[in-house]
Amino acid sequence: MFARPFRVKSNTAIKGSDRRKLKADISAAFPSLSADDLSELVPNKEELNVVKIYAHKGEAVTLYVLHKNPLFFELEKRLYPTVYVLWRYPALLPTFKTWPPVLQKLIGGADLMLPGVVVPLGGLPDVKQGDFCAVTIVNNRAPVAVGTAVLSSAEMQSADMKGRGVCVLHTYMDNLWAFGDKSGPPSLPDTESEGQGLNGEECEVDKEEEEEEGERSAEEEQQSPGEMVTDQACSAIEELSLTKEEEEKGEKDNEEAEENKDDQKMPQEIMDALLLQCFLHALKSRVKKSELPLLTSTFLRNHMFSCCPSGKQLDIKKSSYKKLSKFLQAMQQKHNLVQVKELTKGVESIVEVDWKNPELRSFNIPEETDVEAAPAQDGGEGETPYHPPEIRTLYSVSARLEPLFLDANKRKGTILQPAEVRNIVTEYVKKNELVDENNKNYVTINPTLCDCLLEKSEYQEVELLKWDDLFSRTLGKMQECYEVVFPGQAPIRKKGHIEPIDISVASRGSNKKVTLIKNLEVYGLDPAVVATALQHRVQASSVLQPIPGSKDKVLVQIQGNQIHQVGNLLLEHYQIPRKYIQGLDKAPKGGKKK
Repeated sequence: MFARPFRVKSNTAIKGSDRRKLKADISAAFPSLSADDLSELVPNKEELNVVKIYAHKGEAVTLYVLHKNPLFFELEKRLYPTVYVLWRYPALLPTFKTWPPVLQKLIGGADLMLPGVVVPLGGLPDVKQGDFCAVTIVNNRAPVAVGTAVLSSAEMQSADMKGRGVCVLHTYMDNLWAFGDKSGPPSLPDTESEGQGLNGEECEVDKEEEEEEGERSAEEEQQSPGEMVTDQACSAIEELSLTKEEEEKGEKDNEEAEENKDDQKMPQEIMDALLLQCFLHALKSRVKKSELPLLTSTFLRNHMFSCCPSGKQLDIKKSSYKKLSKFLQAMQQKHNLVQVKELTKGVESIVEVDWKNPELRSFNIPEETDVEAAPAQDGGEGETPYHPPEIRTLYSVSARLEPLFLDANKRKGTILQPAEVRNIVTEYVKKNELVDENNKNYVTINPTLCDCLLEKSEYQEVELLKWDDLFSRTLGKMQECYEVVFPGQAPIRKKGHIEPIDISVASRGSNKKVTLIKNLEVYGLDPAVVATALQHRVQASSVLQPIPGSKDKVLVQIQGNQIHQVGNLLLEHYQIPRKYIQGLDKAPKGGKKK
């Protein structure tokens, strides 16, 4: 459940009474822990934080964090240990063994399937359905995943070790692990793994067999898939004694070899091809003439990233171009696809696109592009990259204006874009022949327009309105709404004006200044991530505080008057338009004091 980034709601220090309750809950859930173990996990005097988060599917989860490492997470009133705890107490939960390549699937969000379980000589651990359990890899007793048993041990055996075995909730290398210090699992030798095969079948690695490998190659072609998997697993036993770094590197090399076995290109050439594909896809299906000139950074962020195929990651730094500006320069000089100019100092924009270019016209758009699965790109601050939303002003049909929109079948509450409102009003005027005969810049007011748009004092006085006045009055009588569209997500529509990010300065204690930032969540910004980025920039401490009366909003507080730095972070790094930021004028003025 932590395969994707989660959102932090609050981060507060635990109280003394809650600390005692947590210790009691841990003792009840894990009775094998001694009093000394509990004191080590929940120390009386060291800082222990309670962090409330929302997982990507909306589940509310509580984390208990000590020394920046999450120790336990509470989900639906059940307390689960993280891998950081299990590395200190590897025998805390019953464990199921699997092979290293399976770990990559678990990290991606998959559950542990029974065919991938390595059954030890002593049999499976004794678990009941729903019991806590951990997952280890052969040759190392350090757990790499935490979850619950889908079936009891007896049911697993009776099912011939087929189907789901463990519902995995948390793994090494997922986002919960990344919330801590990102340390790796310790090396805890597992002697029972030696000589084990899949589902408990014994195997031996013999030198004579290695010598006869060439003779067996022909026989392997006739083997069943199950026998081949077992033989491959047996022959891999010696390789499992590699160090952690070598093992991880080997797995990645093997995966890359499998994925690219038919493609002998260098990785740099592959990234160049992907970059060109996303570029052509974005030009052909995303960019409109009305958008030009278009900032190159916006083009990359809002168009090219969303055209990246599922399972692939667009990273310009891994291409031969290294920078977006060099890539666009090549597209301009060699292919004549675009014209790029520096309209303002240091800021490049795409000012022209050659829509008739043969290369662009012959490009076929891929059938499937999973926008949501497109990996997030590096944001430059060390956090999960952020793509700013598109914000549009919309209008809702009010009860007073409903008669004006009836011909277009738009009832009360219908949300429309300004252009749609303009078209509907224009059609209404033309249909009812209300354009003034003497001056076509004016519209004759009929009873419907009078009731919808005029004030009572104007009923007897106003007979004509200019077109612009007609449109502005119509929009003025409608309920204003806004739409927020994040790349790869469904639009979010809400009534009223969008709240700007509010930056203010307050005094604390003996005239010490602090900077307060709120409404970050409205723009999809994680307050915890913003607070961390500011800490790195200004080298000052920050605190997250819940906003009274608001369920899902958090206030970021950072020491000192940091409005300049906050503004630079929001405007330059996160690319939030200035009109959606309030309080930048409160920044301290430059210059020497007299």
